[in-house]
Amino acid sequence: MYAKHENSSGEDGFPLVGAEQPVAPVRYRKVKILSLARPFTLTAMLACLFLPYLVAAQAEAPKKVTWKSVEFAILRFNDQAPNSWNIYHSEKKGILLVRLWKRYVLVKIQDEEVYDIDPQKITVHGDSAEWSYADIPEKPIEIVEWKERNVGSMQRVTFRFGKNGHVLELQIPLGLNREPIY
Repeated sequence: MYAKHENSSGEDGFPLVGAEQPVAPVRYRKVKILSLARPFTLTAMLACLFLPYLVAAQAEAPKKVTWKSVEFAILRFNDQAPNSWNIYHSEKKGILLVRLWKRYVLVKIQDEEVYDIDPQKITVHGDSAEWSYADIPEKPIEIVEWKERNVGSMQRVTFRFGKNGHVLELQIPLGLNREPIY
């Protein structure tokens, strides 16, 4: 079978390509799209698409932040100096990690909030500590009588744990412009 003209139509209404050349009959197979939608096939396809995202989300460990010791800080607990304490700061200003004996508390000065931190989640290396912000508890500790005052070259933050609880006072050094360094 030879086509007479290049633009002439074949039996199916499609133009024939290659004038004056024999045209081989083409057979088309019907594709069953519904066979792809079988439950197992669909589940396998979805698993292949979303599995990398799930694995990546689980593999990302919370990033630990290095907290450095605040130099020249003073801490008072019920108007007395405790035997064992330290105050740490991170890159974020106004957030302090306070170690009082074996207990750790996170103090957010701007928000006037204090959180009890699990000491097992903190790693101490000399004058620095490592801890992640992802480990902050949902609810802060009940705090009353929050007072802030700049006293010369120091910022004094005083608060009471609960109505009749203990009083914690932090004295943090200020810079030359009387702004907190930490």
